[in-house]
Amino acid sequence: MSHTTHQKKKLIARVSRIRGQLEAVERALEGERPCGEILQLLASVRGALTGLTGEVLDDHLHEHVLHAADEKARAEAVEEISEVLRTYIR
Repeated sequence: MSHTTHQKKKLIARVSRIRGQLEAVERALEGERPCGEILQLLASVRGALTGLTGEVLDDHLHEHVLHAADEKARAEAVEEISEVLRTYIR
């Protein structure tokens, strides 16, 4: 069972808040709000998404790397993280 399943309710709540923040960006754009305000909203969305990513990544490291069942599972988890990080830093 995935660690995200254990924290499903909490993670979904965070996603819902991020969705609300994105909707605020959309409303600001539709309402032709000043670009500084839109940039601030976007920074908030990015921060929230980064926080969510960090939480899932931290849980992944603990569950699938630190407490891996065996060396093969650990290697697979590390490869998953490497792929995600390559995508994330592009």
